[in-house]
Parts: sequence; C-alpha cells; structure tokens
Amino acid sequence: MTTGEKTPVLEMRGVSKRYGGVHALGGARLAARAGEVHGLLGPNGSGKSTLNKVLAGSVRPDTAEISLGGEPVRIGSPRAAAALGVAAVYQQLSVLPDLSVLDNLVLGAEPTRAGLLSRKAAEALALPLLERLSGALGEVRSEQLAGRLTPSQQQLIEIAKAVLRRPRILILDEATASLHRDQVQVVFDLVRELRDAGCCILFVSHRLDEVMALCDRATILRSGQTVATVDIAETTPEELVRTMVGDVQAAERGHRELPEDAPTLLEVEHLTGSGLDGVSLTARAGEVIGLGGLQGQGQSELLQALFGAVRASGTVRVAGRQVRIGSPREARRHGIALVPGDRGTQGLMAARPIQENLSIASLGLRSVAGALVPARERAAARRMVDALQMRIGGLDDPVSSLSGGNAQKVVFGKWLLTQPRVVLLDDPTKGVDIGAKGEIYRIIRRLVADGATVIINSSEDRELVTVCDRVLVLFEGRVRSEIVGEQITEERLVAQALRIGEGEQAA
Repeated sequence: MTTGEKTPVLEMRGVSKRYGGVHALGGARLAARAGEVHGLLGPNGSGKSTLNKVLAGSVRPDTAEISLGGEPVRIGSPRAAAALGVAAVYQQLSVLPDLSVLDNLVLGAEPTRAGLLSRKAAEALALPLLERLSGALGEVRSEQLAGRLTPSQQQLIEIAKAVLRRPRILILDEATASLHRDQVQVVFDLVRELRDAGCCILFVSHRLDEVMALCDRATILRSGQTVATVDIAETTPEELVRTMVGDVQAAERGHRELPEDAPTLLEVEHLTGSGLDGVSLTARAGEVIGLGGLQGQGQSELLQALFGAVRASGTVRVAGRQVRIGSPREARRHGIALVPGDRGTQGLMAARPIQENLSIASLGLRSVAGALVPARERAAARRMVDALQMRIGGLDDPVSSLSGGNAQKVVFGKWLLTQPRVVLLDDPTKGVDIGAKGEIYRIIRRLVADGATVIINSSEDRELVTVCDRVLVLFEGRVRSEIVGEQITEERLVAQALRIGEGEQAA
C-alpha cells in the first residue's frame, strides 16, 4: 500500500463557517497526500460534510486558506472546484432521471465535435467504466433512462461520473451508504486503483469497518475543529471513538426514574417504509426516548411516519388502542404532535403574525359551533407566550421578526396548544443558541412531568445524554441497540452508532 509523497497535495487551514448561532466549522484544518485514501471522522455535527462542501465549492466559508499542490487557490463554486480537479459524490442523489445513463455520466464534461455532443466519443469514454462496474450495476444499458435505476444503481452512476473526470481529489461523502456489500467491494477496488494512480480520495462513511479497511490515514473532527490525524494501521476502532468523543465532562442529566406503574402510551410494531426497516418500540407516559446513531439512518423518517407525513406499514397503538395514521390530521386527532427540525420550511409561516402561527394547529379547540372566537384565540396565544417565556414585541408581529430560539418556541407552542400525548421532536435545538437550548430542555421536562411521551431525534449526542431516559440507536432503518439510564454516554452512543464491538460488517 502506498501513501504517496509526504508533501500534501491538499491543505486546508483556518476553515470556519457559521450558520446563524451555530459554528459548523471553527478553524478546521486538513492535509491530505496524493496517492492516499484519507478518512474524515467525527460524531454527528462535527463538520465533516461542511468541510467537504467547502472544498467542493458548494459552501462558501467565512474564512479559509486552501492550497492544491502547494499553490493557494480560491474555490467559489462547484465549477471552480471541477476546474481544479476536485470531484465530489454525496449520499444525496443528483442523477437526472429523464436523461440516459450515458448522458448522466458525461454531463458537464461532454466530449464535443464542432460544438455538438459526440456520441461516439462519449461512449468511448464511458462504456469501459460501465463494463468495469457491471458486477455491481447488473444489467444496465448506456441508453437506459437513469430514473428507472434503483437507488444503489444511481449511486454507482454518481461515482462513475466523478471517476470519469479523472479528478486530482475525489470526495466520497457517505457515497457507499446505500450500497450492498458486493457493490461496496467493487467501489473499493476502483478507489484503490485511483489511489495507486496518484489520486487523493477523501472518504466519509458511517461504517467504521469500511474506514479501517480502505483508509491509509484519517483526520478526526469534533465540534467543527480538527483534533487529530492518525495512521489507520496504527490505531483501533475503539481508539478512534475515544478521539472522536474526547475527554468530555459528564453532561447534566435530565432524566429520572419513572414510576413502575407508568402506563405504556405508544407501541410501534414493524414500522416499514421509506428509510425504515421493521422498527418496533414502546414508550411510557412521562418518558423521553432518544433516537441515536449517525444521522440519516431513519431517525427523521420514523418521526415523519408516526406523524403521518410519509406512508409506512406496521402497527401503531396509542394508549392501548390501535390507530391508523395516514395523515398529520389523523395524527393530531390521536394526540401526536411533531416539532420539525427545519422550522423555516416545515414549522412556521414566516410572514404571518406570531398569534396566527401559534394557533393554526389548534383552532378547532377554541371554536364555537365551528366559528372562531378571536378573544379565545388571542388569550391562548398570550398564555403560551408567557408559559414559554418568549421574548416578542407583539402577537401581531410577523414570526420572522423573532430570534432563532424564540421562533423555535413558537413551533413548540403551536403544538402544545393541541394538548398532545405523544410529542415527536426532530432536532429541536438545531440553530439555536445555548440559552435557548436550556429553555427548550425545560419545555421537554415540563411535557413529561405532565404525562406526555417525548421521542427526540438530535444531531448532538450530548443532547441525548442530557434529556433522555432511553436511547434507541438506529442503523440503516433498524433499531440496532438500546441504551438505558446512566449507561447513556457520548462515548457509548458513538461506539454503538459505528457498531463497535458487534463484529459484524454492514452490508
């Protein structure tokens, strides 16, 4: 195995990026060599994908110094990155479904003759690689519409498209997440060939066994900062996890022992659908259950399915009664509420008044003979503002006038006014400052003290440690393990998310 010359082909220094009150990157650095596979590791929210997107030109950093081959460069767009020899493949598919496989492969780098696409030249470029990947792709023809391929086949087309550009640096950011074991091995063989030809590959995977098998070195990020670069041959998975988590102080724990007679409020059996593969769980009144694991393993899909926002098969019981949840309206009827992570597009009507945003989900509770009673609506909104200690100008102000923390409280308040029994929280503190986080934790404790069940997905493991009584760790749409009470620690959450100690290779 070669690791290329010791001089880095890529250097990134002082990379910072802030989104509102959140520091996605805070002075991160990376140095990678030609002829090596370089892993990027870190827990949820550590900044891996943001760093990759800065290099790929799809995220503009607040500050950054980037050098390629020792020469300073400025990467202001994906086109600029491509011109410098940087190609990126992400877990999110960007295949154009109405174009053929061949057209997708050469898109953006089409061989031309007299200003027109040369089909013959395109086939000469792409068909050998399609043949090279045939063992993983199966029966795929170059003229076939890409939209008719399976997700894993489309992902392989994405990888092939990047490889055809003969990049100097290839970013594979969770690009193997949707692939089966035999497909992963074909990609690994291709990656090793690229490495041996002098390409630098930046590799991100939620499967730590893949990192151990493929990477020469790895850079570890934590909270947007680089904490170490290690030689993979000289470390162990357990050491990598300890470095990812760091020497953290014990988080302030918010959970407590539930009464032995606390009734079961929610039962889910074999919930299956988009991103879900037979999820089962039970939750008691007054309990906070966390959804752990690396992000994108079915956590948000589970909450969406329980809220009726996406279709899924399986059995759901609320307070012992089997219910059908085919829409958010039906979910509300059964006492289920969802606080979404993306309040801008899913939780709020930015241009509408605060009062309207607060009352929109519970208007029927304050109507008389089907007619709204404005005085009741305003009184309910005012009570919620006071209860959640929102800092607002007036109820008639647009919700867009609020800070991120107060805007998120409006989303909470909207659903609290429906008097829910089961509260689903999808990354509820994303994009709010530390003070607002503490206030949201207080709201969660108030909910469970009043007998509700709370199920929370969070991109911060420390948050799960702080608020949860149990954590269900998801991997590829399944509940892979459960951590209870004092056993919930950041190190254990990361280890379980990466499946350390299972002795099982993900397929």
